[in-house]
Amino acid sequence: MEKSAQLNKNQLILNLAIPNIISNITIPLLGMADVAIAGHIGGDSAIGAISIGSTLFNFIYWNCAFLRMGCSGLTAQAYGANDWKECTNLLIRSLILSLTIAITLLLLKNPISHFAIDYIECSESIRPLVKDYLLTRFWAIPASISIFSIHGWFIGMQDSRSPMWIAIFSNIVNIIFSIYFAIHLELGIKGVAWGTVTAQYASLALSLLIFYAKYRKKCEHTTLKESLSKSKILRFFDVNIDIFIRTLIITIAYTLFTINSSKFGETILATNTLLMQLYTLFSYMSDGFAFAAESLSGRYIGEKRYDYLQSIIKQLLVWAGGVATLFILCYIISWEPILRLFNPSIKVLECAHQYIFWVISIPLAGFLPFMIDGIMLGATKTKVLRNSVAISFIVYLILLYTLMPIIGNNAIWAGFLTFILLRGILLIKPLIKLTKADINNCNT
Repeated sequence: MEKSAQLNKNQLILNLAIPNIISNITIPLLGMADVAIAGHIGGDSAIGAISIGSTLFNFIYWNCAFLRMGCSGLTAQAYGANDWKECTNLLIRSLILSLTIAITLLLLKNPISHFAIDYIECSESIRPLVKDYLLTRFWAIPASISIFSIHGWFIGMQDSRSPMWIAIFSNIVNIIFSIYFAIHLELGIKGVAWGTVTAQYASLALSLLIFYAKYRKKCEHTTLKESLSKSKILRFFDVNIDIFIRTLIITIAYTLFTINSSKFGETILATNTLLMQLYTLFSYMSDGFAFAAESLSGRYIGEKRYDYLQSIIKQLLVWAGGVATLFILCYIISWEPILRLFNPSIKVLECAHQYIFWVISIPLAGFLPFMIDGIMLGATKTKVLRNSVAISFIVYLILLYTLMPIIGNNAIWAGFLTFILLRGILLIKPLIKLTKADINNCNT
C-alpha cells in the first residue's frame, strides 16, 4: 500500500493544510500591517487611501489568481498520474501567460490608475494619496503575478511548505521595508507601496531558487515545444477561462463593497475596511484547507482512486466547519480588541458596533463555498464554479441596490453575506454528483 494510503485522513489533510494556513494567514496580516501603518501616519484618510488603492490591486490580483488555481488543479492531476513532463509543462505555460499579462498591465499603469481614481467616488483629500499609492505599487505586478503561477504549481505538486516559507519571507520583508520607507524615510503612503514592491521581487527570487533546488532534476527533459503543444494549450485555456470568469465576478463583488462603502463617508469606509480585515482573516484560514482540497482531489483524480477522494472530501468538510465555529467564537469574544490593534479611533470603533453582527455571521455562511471551491478546482469542474458564482452575483446586485437606499450600510453587508451563502448552496448538488463517472470526464 502506498504511503499516502497509510496516513490517517486527518494527518494527510493537516500535512497540506497547516502550511497553507500559515501561508494564507500572512496575506491578511500583511494587509492589516499596511492598514496599521497607514492609521498611524495619516489616520482615517490614509486608511481610506490604502483601502481604495488596495481595491484596484485586489481587482487585478484576484482576477489573475486563475493562474494559481488553474495551475494547481491540472498539476495535481498530472502529479497523480506520475506525468512529470506535463507537470513541468504546466508551469511553463502558466509563467508565459502570467508574464504576458503582467507586462501588459505595467504598460497601462497610468491610464488604469487615472480611471480607477475617477471611477471610485472618494473625497478630494484622499485622491492624491490614492494616486501615489497606485503608481508606485504597479511596479510589483510582474513579480506578484509570476508568483501566482509558481505557488499554484507547488500546491499541485503536493508541496505546501515551499509557499509557506516564501509567504513568511515576503511578509517580513514587506513589513520591514514598509516601515522603513513610510516612517524612517518619511515617504508616507508611497513608502507603504514601495515596501510591497521590494517584498514581491525578493519573494519571486526565493520562489525560483526553491524551484531550482527541489525540482530541477525532474525538469531536465522538458522542452518549450512540448510545453506549447496545441492540444495541451487548449485544455489549459479551457480550464483557466472558466476560472477567470468566476474570479472576475467575485472580484467585482468585493470591489462594489468598497466603492459603495466610500459613498457613506470616510468613517463608514474606514469601519468597513477594518471589519473586512476580520472576514479576510477567516477566508484565508479556510482557504488553507481549500488548497489542501485542491491538491488531494486533483491527485486522487489523477490516480483514479475515487474511494480515497470521497473519503477525504467528507473529512475536509468537517475541518471547514470546525474552523468556522472557531472564528465565530473568537469574533464574539474579542472583535473589539482586535480592531483596536489597527485603529485606536473611538469614532470608528463605535461605528463598528453597529455592523459587527454581519462579520460574526459570515464564517457560518462561508465555510461551505470555500471548501467546495477547492474540491471543484482540483477536479477542474470549472464550469460549475463559474455558473454558481454568476447566479449568486445577480442576487447580490438586486439586494444591494434595492436595500441600500432603505437600510444604508447594512445593505452592503447583507448583500455580501447573501452572495457568499448562495454560492455554497448552489455547489451542494454538484458536490454530491461528483461520481466516478464524472471524474473520468472531469473537464467537461
